[in-house]
Amino acid sequence: MLHEPISSIELMERASTACLNWILHRYSTYRLFTIFCGKGNNGGDGLAIARLLADAGKTVQLQVLEFGFPGTLDFQQNLAKIHQCSGIEIHYIQDLTHLYPIDPSAIVIDALFGSGLNRPLNGLSAAVVALVNASRNPVIAIDVPSGLFCDQSSTNSEVILASYTLSFSPKLCFYLPENKIRVGQLHLLDIGLHPGFLKETSARFELLTNKYALALLKPRPPYSHKGDYGHALLIAGSAGKMGAAVMAARGSIRSGVGLLTCYLPDDQNFIMQVAVPEAMTIPTLSNTTLSDSISSLLSYEAVAIGPGFGTGPQQENLLKELFSSYRKPIVIDADGLTIIARDKSLLKKIPPGSILTPHPGEFKRLFGETSDDFSRVELAISMAAAFNVVVVLKGHHTLIATPQAPFFFNTTGNSGMAKGGSGDVLTGVILGLLAQGYSSAEAAAIGVFLHGKAGDIAAEKSTSFGMTTSDLIDCLGLAWKELITS
Repeated sequence: MLHEPISSIELMERASTACLNWILHRYSTYRLFTIFCGKGNNGGDGLAIARLLADAGKTVQLQVLEFGFPGTLDFQQNLAKIHQCSGIEIHYIQDLTHLYPIDPSAIVIDALFGSGLNRPLNGLSAAVVALVNASRNPVIAIDVPSGLFCDQSSTNSEVILASYTLSFSPKLCFYLPENKIRVGQLHLLDIGLHPGFLKETSARFELLTNKYALALLKPRPPYSHKGDYGHALLIAGSAGKMGAAVMAARGSIRSGVGLLTCYLPDDQNFIMQVAVPEAMTIPTLSNTTLSDSISSLLSYEAVAIGPGFGTGPQQENLLKELFSSYRKPIVIDADGLTIIARDKSLLKKIPPGSILTPHPGEFKRLFGETSDDFSRVELAISMAAAFNVVVVLKGHHTLIATPQAPFFFNTTGNSGMAKGGSGDVLTGVILGLLAQGYSSAEAAAIGVFLHGKAGDIAAEKSTSFGMTTSDLIDCLGLAWKELITS
């Protein structure tokens, strides 16, 4: 409103029109809509949507929650317009006896409470939410599901369980696992905000998007050679776990890295040579010491350790030697994280800028239990700062916590990636990017985004049920193509 002459009521109309268009596209054949409204501006959105649905020929039933006050100015203005419409049935919920049953054929729209909520729902408001949740009707939440806090946990609160959430800006609560059954499918609608608004607004958290990842990419000049794109070392693999090493190596090869060398047990060398012919290997008879000299080890632009590595005394000794000998950033995953979790004194010995890629279970073993996902996010951020590392907390919306804000949530990926080996591929991709000269934060950001995009392409081809981790690897090239040509 600072950049264009638009009032709050006009902006509400714009937002409601965007919601209407989405609703009519998704539920074009449905006739009956039940809209629950509070008396704040979220309720004003609900009233505007009710009027627009009625104008579109839909039957609308309004249920307005009474609070003993007339409501905000925008709510009142939209209520006055409602009274001028025909075909809209209005019920005022004054107490529990006025809770009206929801028609089984209705699409329910939740416009009770928006993002300004500062305390848990109770009494009548909680009872209304419970009524909606007890129904089997599809529920569309406007802005946020009612009862959901944006910046703190709602675990013990009564919250609308939305099938879809239509919002106008990203909110932290949307990207945390504990809210997945509350938010449902999230759709961020464009309501024509001034393009400079987001750039001028500082935030602790940002979304990893195609545009953001693309802006980080370095050019690949036509007159370049493999030496220009780094030499990466992958320390991985053991008997029975060579699949993890192979998938990490294949992911690294697809990252654009110039050279990859794999350090692995001698008796497993043949597997890697056959499965990933692009990779060189350093087969070793024992994992007690690094077979490379210190000077040779320092020649690698980046090192990763962990996939299928094992967690025995030999592997622990090798990890400690690596920490003392190699002071560039290291990508640490899987068994490497397990060894550190067993001896937390190693956290202080991790080279600055290293990238840790735990899944939630590994994160818990490394840094301790948290009461909810919001606390876990804050713990990841504090640990990244305390140890000067990047923490990639893997999940549907992977969090990238860096030593300083902003922190990132990823926007790519799907449930088909919840399969063994997916994390190993990510380790390889990040390793390859780190070797090419990207900073730790950049390598993590591009790697996570690209990895998720490849998973999305694989799921589109084979479904999230039928896709494999190998499918994901095979789609990394297409993911690069979509990113670069977007």
